[in-house]
Amino acid sequence: MIQPSRLHIFQAYGVELEYMIVDRKTLNIRPIADELLKYELGEYGSDFENGMVTWSNELVLHVIELKSTKPESNFPSLESAFADDVRRINAILEKWDAMLLPTAAHPWMDPMTETKLWPHSDDNAVYDTYNRVFDCRGHGWSNLQSTHLNLPFYDDEEFAKLHAAVRMVLPILPALCASSPILDGKITGFLDTRMNYYKTNQSRIPSITGKVVPEAVFSRRQYLNTIYEKIKNDIAPFDTDNVLNPIWVNSRAQSHARPRFD
Repeated sequence: MIQPSRLHIFQAYGVELEYMIVDRKTLNIRPIADELLKYELGEYGSDFENGMVTWSNELVLHVIELKSTKPESNFPSLESAFADDVRRINAILEKWDAMLLPTAAHPWMDPMTETKLWPHSDDNAVYDTYNRVFDCRGHGWSNLQSTHLNLPFYDDEEFAKLHAAVRMVLPILPALCASSPILDGKITGFLDTRMNYYKTNQSRIPSITGKVVPEAVFSRRQYLNTIYEKIKNDIAPFDTDNVLNPIWVNSRAQSHARPRFD
């Protein structure tokens, strides 16, 4: 079946899962995501498309992202494809005595000394700019894994309904999904320490992240004018080469509740 170019709400979904690569014996991080992708691609590259699932690099070398290649409506098939790819990656990583590790943050990684940014391809300009502006050696940057669920909307009416629903769900997500109670080898007192760091890691330019519950904006025009224009203006003094796109910089709600109208 040919998928329509524009999807209606709940017609299909995109899923993104980020995993750490760690040593099999010690569980210490292993910054070899580029070698993993090179194994499949034959050269250093950012994306390996494997049917329903695509493997991609992230900001740091010890993280690999698995994402649905295109929006999918069949969750059981997508779940099976993700599981197959996790097994395939783990089999490949055995040659480095490494494996995948889930959860929101590594419990004892020292991001100030162990961070290695992705060094290949055109992504470098974006990553280098982020690093220059924010210093990405921190738990909210280099020690940070997420699960993203991408939901389609067809027009302003569907966007308004979806955005309103997402704003209601966001406050309870940390209670359901918190998985980072330990950082630097110590119990932090937060069940979701990842969010505690994430809410301040871009405080130099506050408009990028906004608040936990994003603004009550319910149309494309209003969002572009009130959110993206402000981000564009606020990042301009730090991004004189125009590397950063406001659409991709937008990290609203500390859990990436952000619409993309493209």
